Amino acid sequence: MPVLSRERIIQIMALAGFFILCFVLISLSGYMSSSGSLPPLQNSEKSGYSPHNSSFDNILSQILLPPGFSISVYSSGIPGARSLAYSPDGTLFVGTRGDSVYAVRDTNSDGFGETVIPVATGLNAPNGVALLDGDLYVAEINRILKYPGILSTLPFIPEPVVISTAFPSDPAHGWKFIRFGPDGMLYVPVGAPCNICIPPDERYAALYRMNPDGTGLEMYAHGIRNTVGFDWDPQTGDLWFTDNGRDMLGDDIPPDELNHAPKKGMFFGYPYRHGTEIDDPEFGSLAPNKCMNCTPPAQELGPHVASLGMRFYTGRMFPDIHAGSIFIAEHGSWNRKEPIGYRITEVRIHNGTALSYEPFIEGWLKDGKVYGRPVDLEIIPDGSMLISDDLNGVIYQVRYNL
Repeated sequence: MPVLSRERIIQIMALAGFFILCFVLISLSGYMSSSGSLPPLQNSEKSGYSPHNSSFDNILSQILLPPGFSISVYSSGIPGARSLAYSPDGTLFVGTRGDSVYAVRDTNSDGFGETVIPVATGLNAPNGVALLDGDLYVAEINRILKYPGILSTLPFIPEPVVISTAFPSDPAHGWKFIRFGPDGMLYVPVGAPCNICIPPDERYAALYRMNPDGTGLEMYAHGIRNTVGFDWDPQTGDLWFTDNGRDMLGDDIPPDELNHAPKKGMFFGYPYRHGTEIDDPEFGSLAPNKCMNCTPPAQELGPHVASLGMRFYTGRMFPDIHAGSIFIAEHGSWNRKEPIGYRITEVRIHNGTALSYEPFIEGWLKDGKVYGRPVDLEIIPDGSMLISDDLNGVIYQVRYNL
């Protein structure tokens, strides 16, 4: 029997390796053809994460939640994701402070919003999104647009209609959060065009409302520095809103605010008073009637936490103790020596009174490093909570699993 040379043995081994590699590739191709994806990660069920979360595992693994709660990534690839509006058919609309608005859909019912549809580009900080009767309303800095019938036309985008151009074009605190109230009117804020100043005219530092066609614009509340989140108590119909406190008074004052506005015409103190009793060093002495008509906050929040989106919890998934609570997205401080915020907090409410203010979800800030910036949240029909993060361009989903 002839002895094979060393070169011949290497050739045979290489040929055998080639055939093995071909067999593996053909088998994998067959799996992909039948299932459309790679096999799921073996530890996905144990960790509570979807395989879609793998790019964000370093963030998700350090998020701190109450016992029984879990967090996952609902959708990603949404640059600068901010304000949220969830439609009855399950479409999630997402505004940004860039130039784009997106629609997110879970088209295969796997619990992940894998389809991201650009609704609009080239807009002027379209932060605000709101829905009414199948129409999408988008707030730019100085105008409100409507995309009529968009829920029935997606993925095709209807031509937008300009509803209102009544708002200032100042970029400072000009981005808007918008929502329809229980009265059927669209609520639109206008922030102060400065850190601290007497507003140049009555359009600024106020919250307005108008009919869906843009008519009937009226001021609802004023003395509000910059609100980027509000909601209505499902029990009483009262309006509650967050407000961002002024800067440059130090790390620990003034507080952000959670305010309660049950009636039209209330004044909330800006620029004369901050929080419950902090008179502004520059403008406090100028307050009309020594600020006797200034409404104090229902709850003082952390200083410079940048409290943005807020929602009453109206679902049934979370334990009963959270029913009727207000959840607030704290975007996080930008110039404080020790960063603060970067979390979801909970304010418990009873008979129109705030009882407590506590962290609910933390972990986007760790050892002084920022891993995410919550902006807005939405309670969807199954009772879970969606949270936008404009730093990572993702939407998280929080569930209770016990």
